[in-house]
Amino acid sequence: MGKHGKRYRDDLKKVDLAESYSMGDAMERIKSFSGKKFDQTIDLCVHLGIDPRHADQQVRGSVSLPHGTGKTKRVIAFCGPDKVEAAKEAGAVEAGGEDLVKKIE
Repeated sequence: MGKHGKRYRDDLKKVDLAESYSMGDAMERIKSFSGKKFDQTIDLCVHLGIDPRHADQQVRGSVSLPHGTGKTKRVIAFCGPDKVEAAKEAGAVEAGGEDLVKKIE
């Protein structure tokens, strides 16, 4: 395996890998790391203390991030002229038929 860079080595000095941190303390340490030239990721390990083999202890669900994924969703509806207003009321940005296809091309 190759050697790590200066930034990585400096950031590693701020963390004791044998120790576990509270969520607040871990976030403070992560924010103190030097800036990177790429989008960073964080791995999170949570010990829930359950036995997933039992049906009543299974964990299922999803997490909504406070700021979302950063991407906005836009909907374009291809429909007949009689459904254009209904599609726009339902939240479509654009709605139409052949004229919309020509506009997109």
